[in-house]
Amino acid sequence: MKMQDKKIVLVTGAGSGVGRAVALMLLRHGYTVVLAGRRAEALDETARLGGDASGRAVVAPTDVTQPGSVDALFETIGRSLGRLDVVFNNAGMAGPGVLFEDVTFEQWNTVFALNVTGAFLVAQGAFRMMKDQSPQGGRIINNGSISATTPRINSAPYTASKHAITGLTKSLSLDGRKYNIACGQIDIGNALTDMSAYSLVGAPQASGHTIVEPTMSVDHVGEAVLYMAGLPLNANVQFMTLLATAMPFIGRG
Repeated sequence: MKMQDKKIVLVTGAGSGVGRAVALMLLRHGYTVVLAGRRAEALDETARLGGDASGRAVVAPTDVTQPGSVDALFETIGRSLGRLDVVFNNAGMAGPGVLFEDVTFEQWNTVFALNVTGAFLVAQGAFRMMKDQSPQGGRIINNGSISATTPRINSAPYTASKHAITGLTKSLSLDGRKYNIACGQIDIGNALTDMSAYSLVGAPQASGHTIVEPTMSVDHVGEAVLYMAGLPLNANVQFMTLLATAMPFIGRG
């Protein structure tokens, strides 16, 4: 039996986009994958798409913004699987895409509730489980964004939330050392999903122009997370930036 056959991975936001692509990649390579997300039918579809590996997919409908729902998720993992080796902390949403002065309090709070509070609650649940299990330890991979370092225009809620993820990643890396918990972050640019489909019709630029931006297959993200997940715990990818080669990022302004 290969090592990954024994590994349990939790993927949040597994019902679509990056989360689905990563979950399917991990299933194809022998991991048991807990599929978490708000829409049970979308999670069921991810499991179905796993084909022959669908028996290693555990569907766990979860609202990561709610502490009780996250607690129930980890109780299910502990009861059904006994341990947790890797988390892909992925659930998130884009911002409203409006002028900064027009962002509402509710829009700001909605983005932060999912992108930051949800990531915190999942990471905390993972910490508690990984700290207490035997053998001790595990790995948390946070989904940042290239907006974790470089904003687009009219993106203050999303950009601020992803900057917060970078701080969370650094804190988890430090606080996890004594428990053999590694934490890294993948910052993704223009992987083609429903969330990034705007790139195909034109994305607003800081110059005031709108351009069609290059994209890349979301499967490349799955391959990157697969690599990060497969490392031994004495090695860590702290930050990885994966983007469509010619997209506006380096030097955009």
